[in-house]
Amino acid sequence: MVAPDSFGGTLSASAAAAAIARGWNEAAPGDDVVSMPLADGGTGFLDVLHTALGGTVHTLTVTGPLGEPVEGSWLQVGDTAYVESASACGLQHVPRPDRTPSVARAATTRGVGELLVAARDAGVAEIVVGLGGSATTDGGAGMLAVLGAVAVDADGSPLPDGGASLRRCVRLDGPVDLGGARLVAAADVDNPLLGTHGAAAVFGPQKGADDVAVADLDAALAVFADVLAAALGTDVRDEQGAGAAGGMGAALLALGASRVSGAGLVRELVGLDAALDDIAGDGAGLAVTGEGSFDWQSLRGKLVTTVARAAADRGVPCLVLAGQVSVGRREAAAAGVDAAWSVADDAGGVEASMADPSGTLTALAARVARQWSH
Repeated sequence: MVAPDSFGGTLSASAAAAAIARGWNEAAPGDDVVSMPLADGGTGFLDVLHTALGGTVHTLTVTGPLGEPVEGSWLQVGDTAYVESASACGLQHVPRPDRTPSVARAATTRGVGELLVAARDAGVAEIVVGLGGSATTDGGAGMLAVLGAVAVDADGSPLPDGGASLRRCVRLDGPVDLGGARLVAAADVDNPLLGTHGAAAVFGPQKGADDVAVADLDAALAVFADVLAAALGTDVRDEQGAGAAGGMGAALLALGASRVSGAGLVRELVGLDAALDDIAGDGAGLAVTGEGSFDWQSLRGKLVTTVARAAADRGVPCLVLAGQVSVGRREAAAAGVDAAWSVADDAGGVEASMADPSGTLTALAARVARQWSH
């Protein structure tokens, strides 16, 4: 079974699954390969669920992370809405050269709020927000502003968009209007909001934040955590998932959202366990998963380790093919991963692998298939 996540901004989960399956079939044509693209709440969350569940995808123009218009989407299945936050504020909307400290300080989740308003106005009973892959570190302040609760300074003036300005936040002005819909935060990681394992320190650098910006954003989020606690009656800064999507998890948890693992939710909804049961039954099953970077963050609730643990429960070996691999063998084994390979190492470097993401992943899959099948 080939069950990868998306590979950062280079390959969707479906494209990655197709590339791996193509390479595997070339090298081991006698193997029966089943593709099951997956997601953990971040990029690709909606596509994976739409394929598995059906429903109606609603696409609308919303505010992007830098204030520009982008196309955001949500999926309606019965009276449940699934919102992919990355479609509105994802890192894919910020070209790599533009990921600077100033951009990291100013990026907003306003577009996610606009998707939530659309789902609310459709009259759904439950809104599941997929968290992950964001370009933002604003603690969900932009999202809250669109929902009716505006972050203001001591003069009562609305703060500028972005996480850095939250250092001057003294209160939320106005109530949040969700129309009675229940909230679920489907987080891709279990990080807290603040500190060395928090939203700014761990994820800020990939969004363009340097050391100074990380410190400023962490301090601003600490102030905002106090404001959230005062306004909504609960202090969520240390809760698992509060640091997801640049702290958007904290805002949702403070609003009373129930927190679930995004990878675990997808695992349940797409039928991963039943598929693994099928391949485990003949005693010759193998699970192959992957993502852009298999690193220590992968061990904190990401899709790859969810697949590995589900496979291990059934005695099915699990292999990881990733753009880059920095997890040691011992840590990987503890997570249920039998072996991991890097596309960059196989292709001769990151630049070579990025020049043809699909081709280099296909080539690696073929090499691994020859090695594993024999």
